[in-house]
Amino acid sequence: MDALTQALVDILRPLGITEPVLQFMLVNAILGISIYLTLYTGMFSLANAGFMAIGAYAGVAATQFLGMPLWLGLIIGMAVAGIISLPIGLPVLRLKDIYLAIATIGFGEVVIILLLNFDEIISSIATALQGERVRIRLLEGARGIKGIPKSTETWMLFAFLALLMFLLWRLHKSRLGRAMAAIREDERAAANMGINVVYVKNVVFVMSAVVAASAGVFSAHLTRIISPGAYGFDKAVDILSFAVLGGTSTWVGPIVGGLVMGALPEVLRFLNDLRGVFIGLILLGVILFLPGGLINPAGVRLLLRRARRALRRRADAAERSSHAAP
Repeated sequence: MDALTQALVDILRPLGITEPVLQFMLVNAILGISIYLTLYTGMFSLANAGFMAIGAYAGVAATQFLGMPLWLGLIIGMAVAGIISLPIGLPVLRLKDIYLAIATIGFGEVVIILLLNFDEIISSIATALQGERVRIRLLEGARGIKGIPKSTETWMLFAFLALLMFLLWRLHKSRLGRAMAAIREDERAAANMGINVVYVKNVVFVMSAVVAASAGVFSAHLTRIISPGAYGFDKAVDILSFAVLGGTSTWVGPIVGGLVMGALPEVLRFLNDLRGVFIGLILLGVILFLPGGLINPAGVRLLLRRARRALRRRADAAERSSHAAP
C-alpha cells in the first residue's frame, strides 16, 4: 500500500472502510461514469452489467489463460466489449425510453446465458468438427473462474478514474459533448441542426461499454473469482442507483453516487440485516427530496429555499400565537 492510500485509509477507517472496500468504491465510481455517458445523451440503457461481464471474462482469459499482464488484459477486455457493442447498438439504439431499457436488460440476460453455456456450446462445435465427443472446460458455467490473481492495485484505480474524469471534462467542451447534450434535450431538433444522431448515439454506447468493461476487468482481479450470476439484473439496478443517488446534472454525480453506494454497506454494518432496508430508505429519500441527486446545485438550492420558507412560516405562526395570547 502506498503512502497516499495508507493515509486515506487511515482517515476512512473509523467509518469501517478498509483498502478492499475503497477499491470496490472506486470500481463503482468507474461504473457510474459508464452509465452517465448514456444517460447524459438521453439513452436509458441498462446494458452496463452485461458489458462489465464481457470485460471481466475477456480480461481474465487474457491474464489467466494466456499469461498476459493486467494492463494488456484491461485493453483486451475493453476492446472486446467495444467490438461487441457495435452490432448491438445499431438496432437497439433506435428504441427509446423504457423500450430501450427492456432491450438492454435483455442483452444482459443473453450475455449471462451465453456465459453459463459457453463450455457446452464450444464442446458441441468441437464435437461436430472432429466427429467424436470433446469436452472443453474453460468458463466452468455457473461455478465461474477461480484462482484469478489479485493484481488490481488501489493506485491503478485512482489513476484510471482520474484519466476518465479528465476525458469527461474534455468531452463536455468538445463538439461531441455538445451534440450529446443536444440529443438529450430534443433528438428531432438535434437532427434538424445537422447532428448525426445515430452516429453520436452509437459512439456514446461504445464508450459506455468500454468503460463498463474496464470496471469488470479491475473487479475480476480484486475478487479473484467471477461467475455469470454476479452480472445479472441486480447488478444493472445497482449501477443505475449510482446515477440516481449522485445525480446526472454533472459528471461528478454518478462518481459520488458510486463511492457512497460502495461505502454505505460498511458504514451501516452495525445495522446487520437491516442495512438493505436503510439503504433503500436513503435512495427513496433522495428521490423524494433531491430528485436531481446529491450533486445537483439547483436541487440543493430549491431544498434550502423550501426549508427557509418552512422555518419562516413556523416563526410567523409562533409570533401570531404569542400576540394572540392574553
